[in-house]
Order: sequence, then C-alpha cells, then structure tokens
Amino acid sequence: MVLDQYSKFVKAAFDDFILPTKKYADVIIPRGGDNHVAIDLIVQHIRTKLGQHDLCKIYPNLYVIQSTFQIRGMHTLIRDGHTTKHDFVFYADRLIRLVVEHGLGHLPFTEKQVLTPTGSVYSGVDFCKRLCGVSVIRSGESMENALRACCKGIKIGKILIHREGDNGQQLIYEKLPLDIAERHVLLLDPILGTGNSAVQAISLLLKKGVPESNILFLNLISAPQGVHVVCKRFPRIKIVTSEIEIGLNDDFRVIPGMGEFGDRYFGTDDD
Repeated sequence: MVLDQYSKFVKAAFDDFILPTKKYADVIIPRGGDNHVAIDLIVQHIRTKLGQHDLCKIYPNLYVIQSTFQIRGMHTLIRDGHTTKHDFVFYADRLIRLVVEHGLGHLPFTEKQVLTPTGSVYSGVDFCKRLCGVSVIRSGESMENALRACCKGIKIGKILIHREGDNGQQLIYEKLPLDIAERHVLLLDPILGTGNSAVQAISLLLKKGVPESNILFLNLISAPQGVHVVCKRFPRIKIVTSEIEIGLNDDFRVIPGMGEFGDRYFGTDDD
C-alpha cells in the first residue's frame, strides 16, 4: 500500500510540481546536510556578503575590493599628511593598479582554447578588446599609467570639468576617441566626493553614444553621498573602489580623505 501510494501520488506530485522548480534554484546541494564541502562554500559566501559595506548591499553595481592588511597599510600611508611625495606616489600607484585590475575583471570575455607548449589544450578566456580609458583632468591622469600597464596600447580620452563648490560644474574641455560609442569605457577619477563631477562626465559619455552598461567608474575612495548620487542616477554603470569613506565635511571634502589628491600626486601643493 505504501509503494502503491508513492507511485500513484507522491512521485507523480513531485514530478509535476517540485522537479520543474529545479531550474529556478541558485544552488542545489546533493546529499543535503551530509555534503560538508557544499555547505562550507555557502557559509563562506554568506560571510563574504555580511562583510561587505552596507552600500554594496543596496547597490549591486558597487564593488569594493577586498580589504587586506596590505591594502589598509597602503591607505594609512597615503592618508598620512606627513608622507613624502615619493612615498605617496609609490603607494597610490600600487592601490590604483589593484583597482584597475579588479575593474578589468568586470568586463565581458569570450571563451578561448589555446595549445600549450606541452601540446595540451587549455580552456581559458579572451579579454575584451574594445576598450578605452577616460580620465577626469587632473587627478584622473594619475591612474593612466596603471591602465596602460594592464592594457597595452589602450586609447585614453580626457575630460576637464571646472568645479565650484558643491553644485557648480562646468565642462571645459573634452577629447574622446571617435569610436567611443563602440567601446567599453573605464572612467578614471581617484576621488568620488559629491558625485556631481562624475554625473557630468558620465552624462557626456552617454551623449557620445556610450551605453550606460559599458561604463566602468574606477576610483580609490568614495564618499557615501557620491555613491548614492551616481548609483541612483545611473543604475547600470559599475563603480569599483578600494574604500568607502565616512562622508563629506562642510566644505564638501571627503573625510577622513587624503587631501587634494592631484596636488599631492603631482607635487603642486603649497608645501
């Protein structure tokens, strides 16, 4: 009677109502609680999500590179007001390189097989070829060397935006690749503060025909106010940063911040 009930009702109901939902599952764990490897993977995934900044939980298009003691140490050095220009540039370049490398990992790729020197076949991926960088003059130019080191021969455009306080933004100059609409664009600016300059730059790229989803905004530090402004206005772009700040002060400067990045990097500060 038990086997008859299983065959006629239980199994039939499973096939009709339960089995079809398999295609909607994000994860399926064979053997349930006995599968310790799969459970450990899920636990690690949950811990990673819980360890993310709160803004990453709000905006799925915001990515903060994983913090390590090395990264915290480099942030400590470039934020220290007594750090020499030479050391500031050295450690800023290291952090910028990490941000650029992480950002490139969010670009599309195609599968590719190659023949190794041993005669074996390796199944890998091919990088996205249609790229260009756009730096927001002047501090954004500090990120160009890292981008060139990672992407040989990449075209880099320029945007100059005049900033007056919090709201005054004026586009002064732009020089962009003629075929920029057909490329994925890496927008370079080390500091995301109020977000107004970023909105101006992104709006220009959109006017030039660049799809919003093809824009990747790379910066070293981001203020929450700027993240809210950019992500709400452009929900399909990706922002990659190395640290989220506390906020902005009354002068619209990022705090704790690192001062005027362009002046410290290029050695044009008052000291």
